[in-house]
Amino acid sequence: MTSGTAHRTIDHAPGAPRRKLGTFLGVFTPSLLTILGVVLFIRTGWVVGNVGLLPALAIVLLAHSITIATALSVSAIATNMQVGVGGAYFMISRSLGLEIGGAIGVPLFLAQTFSLTLYSFGFAEGLRLFWPDAPLRTVAACTVLAVALVAGRSTNLALRMQIPILIAIAAALASLVVGALDGTPASPPLWSGGEAAAPFWVVFAVFFPAVTGLMAGVSLSGDLADPARSIPRGTLAAVLVGMGVYLTVPIVLAAATDAETLMTDNLVWFGVAAVPWLIHPALFGAILSSALGSVLGAPRTLEKLIDDRVLPRLPGRLARSRWATRLPHLLATAVALAAVALGDLNAVAPVLTMFFLTTYAVINLVAGIERLVGSPSYRPAVQVPWVVSLAGAAGCVWVMFLIHPLAALIAIVLEIGLYLGLRRRSMSAAWGDLRYGALMSLTRALLLKLRDLPMDPRNWRPHILVFAGDLERRMDLVRIAAWLNQGRGILTVSKVLIGDFERQSARVAEELDEMSRLLHHNELVAFPEVDIAENLEQGVLQVVQANGIAGLTSNTLMLGWSTQPGRMATHLRIARQAARLGKSTILCRLAPRTWSTDLRRIDVWWGGLQNNGDMLLLLAYLVTANRVWSKARIHVKTITTSTMTHDQTERGLQKLLERTRIHAEPVVFQRPQGETVQDVIHRESRHADLVLMGLQEVEPGAEDLYAQRLTTLVGDLPTVILVHAAGPFAGRLLQRSGEES
Repeated sequence: MTSGTAHRTIDHAPGAPRRKLGTFLGVFTPSLLTILGVVLFIRTGWVVGNVGLLPALAIVLLAHSITIATALSVSAIATNMQVGVGGAYFMISRSLGLEIGGAIGVPLFLAQTFSLTLYSFGFAEGLRLFWPDAPLRTVAACTVLAVALVAGRSTNLALRMQIPILIAIAAALASLVVGALDGTPASPPLWSGGEAAAPFWVVFAVFFPAVTGLMAGVSLSGDLADPARSIPRGTLAAVLVGMGVYLTVPIVLAAATDAETLMTDNLVWFGVAAVPWLIHPALFGAILSSALGSVLGAPRTLEKLIDDRVLPRLPGRLARSRWATRLPHLLATAVALAAVALGDLNAVAPVLTMFFLTTYAVINLVAGIERLVGSPSYRPAVQVPWVVSLAGAAGCVWVMFLIHPLAALIAIVLEIGLYLGLRRRSMSAAWGDLRYGALMSLTRALLLKLRDLPMDPRNWRPHILVFAGDLERRMDLVRIAAWLNQGRGILTVSKVLIGDFERQSARVAEELDEMSRLLHHNELVAFPEVDIAENLEQGVLQVVQANGIAGLTSNTLMLGWSTQPGRMATHLRIARQAARLGKSTILCRLAPRTWSTDLRRIDVWWGGLQNNGDMLLLLAYLVTANRVWSKARIHVKTITTSTMTHDQTERGLQKLLERTRIHAEPVVFQRPQGETVQDVIHRESRHADLVLMGLQEVEPGAEDLYAQRLTTLVGDLPTVILVHAAGPFAGRLLQRSGEES
């Protein structure tokens, strides 16, 4: 479902009218209450007591610098797209694709759900202040059910219940400030804490999770009347207000209490506040509001994961039932209750924190890359410099490993595993994402850089342009081209449609789709291309001239063998004219066979130190780099006319092979009287698997005669590759590599 498609409501019956949420109730309140959680009441004093007031304020500012960057990135993305159900998962999947979105979204759902369980255990432990024998699991399970029941009844009801909690926290803060002003001023620990204090970065790692609640409002994106307006305003306001509170409380506590008390007494608020009993509703309310935020966000993430088919959809009958719209909420509640049965979740709590932080890191990464790519479709109302977003992403990853290196590693490995699993499913979406823009920008930058680099024989790679015609019938021709290319260069497969442009143009898209399908089915990595021309010869030459860009233009064209009268002569004319353009030509005569790993021998007929020889030997070497030909031996064969030159020629070939570091066996034949060169080639290569020979450039008018000679030369040999090397580096491909050794 695309970002603009309507979605189902989780907490309303089908057909019931929806009540859209505004900025204050839908984003600001849940985000702020999640930020002002239990850590505010039981850990802020501990932070000051360990490091001192000024370092504590530095911790608050440093932590909020990361969350402010994340809030800005969220605002930028939210004002650039129509945000639907799913919150952070929706933003990531619509920007980076379903595979990455799912890899982040599934752990995010589990983290949101397990957080409900953790907060419920926190509520149960808090009750032991008044009820020392309270059964933790029973109370936690009842809390899960109560919170889930309220959230399932109505989102508006659940959010309105947070307003009294917000008032209670404000009252507790006021009581704390008044109590500090009325009490005896203490000597504030400015630069250091009490004895046996924890190091600065350890304290920072303990404090940082307190400020990571900014996504609570974003999770309700599908319920907002105007997400593009509410998300940036509500999120930024919540983060800034939260920062103000976290900057105020350390100052108040440091002015009212000594460092040792702050460090050892987790309930120091009760001793400072003017009205201590006001702390209780605020503390329990902070826990319950965080639990409500989790139970509101998790089902919406799950709903979108199912809707996008990242997770399995419901069976037909169940999907049509009246329970379908409530099922994500029921599943989230069931998972939270199952987690209660596990008991103590402290062991998995750090991993859950990592899931939240990876979500924030990826959100920052999305905003930063979008800005760097400069896609015309990226026009957010909130403009954020890319360096701010990428710094926020780096900060999130840094904090992950600072808080708990093992948990960070486990979370990243799990998410990578999910990504690889989703990628194997070849998931596709009906929307564009920034991956295309990012790769496009990178490709453009690399091509511009490549254009300015000097070319050298050492850098030569076979960029092959294959003219396959009927691709289904000529698939083996493309396969041989892929072996010759061996992933070192660009392989392009062209089909030239002969005829009138107006008539043939209607076939182009269909032909391209069919070529792509065939290449994919045969597991061949190549770029398909369809061109229109009035005749084959001019069409091929036009394609040869136009193919490629910057330093990635084709340097070799490949044509299949033809038995049609006159077609081989056309191929030879093309080869001559391609040489004028600096392009080499390969003619391939395929022998019918099934390619398998029992291939044993490649024969290269060496004609001496001429242009074709270097390319013949280099192509033979590239073929053996493929697993199909990995066991094949290269035999470099040549013919002499006398005994005197036999040993000299053999030594020369041996030195050439050693210098060029190509493993091959030199074989020198002396042609017997009465035999032609063709007779020797036929006799010595009839049992080879592949034969490579040079192709001469033919004078104009002599093409038909030379085509007849080639037909006779090839005869009944196995698969033959004829090579005519051209271009500025022909004849120097191996010599230069030998010099470099």
